Amino acid sequence: METVDVDRSDASYRSWLKEAVRRVQADANRSADTHLLRFPLPLEWGIDLYLKDESTHPTGSLKHRLARSLFLYGLCNGWIRPGKPVIEASSGSTAVSEAYFAKLIGVPFIAVMAKTTSQAKIDLIEFHGGSCHLVDDAAQVYEASSRLAAETGGHYMDQFTYAERATDWRGNNNIAESIFAQLRLEPHPEPAWIVATAGTGGTSATIARYVHYQQYDTRICVADPENSCFFDGWVRHDPDATCASGSRIEGIGRPRMEPSFVAGAVDRMMQVPDAASIAAMRLLERVLGKRAGASTGTGLWSALRIVAEMRGRGEHGSVVTLICDPGDRYLDKYYADDWLAEQRLEIAPQLAALEAFLAGGSWPERISV
Repeated sequence: METVDVDRSDASYRSWLKEAVRRVQADANRSADTHLLRFPLPLEWGIDLYLKDESTHPTGSLKHRLARSLFLYGLCNGWIRPGKPVIEASSGSTAVSEAYFAKLIGVPFIAVMAKTTSQAKIDLIEFHGGSCHLVDDAAQVYEASSRLAAETGGHYMDQFTYAERATDWRGNNNIAESIFAQLRLEPHPEPAWIVATAGTGGTSATIARYVHYQQYDTRICVADPENSCFFDGWVRHDPDATCASGSRIEGIGRPRMEPSFVAGAVDRMMQVPDAASIAAMRLLERVLGKRAGASTGTGLWSALRIVAEMRGRGEHGSVVTLICDPGDRYLDKYYADDWLAEQRLEIAPQLAALEAFLAGGSWPERISV
């Protein structure tokens, strides 16, 4: 039988691919690591709280790391092709970062998102050269993205499936390796807890896998907002868990258990009311003078509760959580009192309770979640 040899290599495509990969890697080479900020707690507590400030990335959020990894993954798999659009289902920050990388390598980008996404994020996507395809219901973004990819011959990036596998969780300057390197000279270099929030689940999977791989004793807590199925699915060991409503905390919380959420790697989950998330976000501005999004508040609320538990047990150590994105994207939403009133969110009791905790050291039982 005669040998059949099919060669799909093309010199012009391979040249484009090499240049595209070089540009994405060069972006990482130009970018300094993000800061690890100390959240002030009383010295006598013997507990240190840190926030990894991912808002300082070129596109302003934690999702810059994910977008870079997804583009390298898609390029090296041969999925992203010259002249063909990259399409993503995103509530905003991932789309902002992916629009940046699409522009960097010279391909079109289309973000598929719910109509409730903040105008500031839509403006940022368009600023970076992307376009937005809005759907009525957040649950429609998956189908709409697949359909657009089929119609245009483009690539549906599908962050919710590939986030956990696109990032090298063993190291290679991922967020977990960075956290531990920055803690090396601190009083408690191996944190007792790292608190993450979950949209795709990729960040919590990366951190948890790295901790297990390096044989650290650090525990991983995922903080989940209202109207998200991750908490219930994790508690019930139900990979098919769903919820009817979409999350009000942009960037985190999902109506289904996403493929990239690796439940078995997580030690603990905490369900956080939206009012508590926004109160903790406002507290961060008061304490550090830094505005962040509400997903940061979700993680900070949980981190402070863990600090209170450690203090109650007489434990010393450190806790780390993340600043996911900047607050200037939400001035008409989480920082707007009119929006809070419209949503019937009362944050004053939670904010007062957090300030009382920092002053007295006891976590009020009436706000426990």
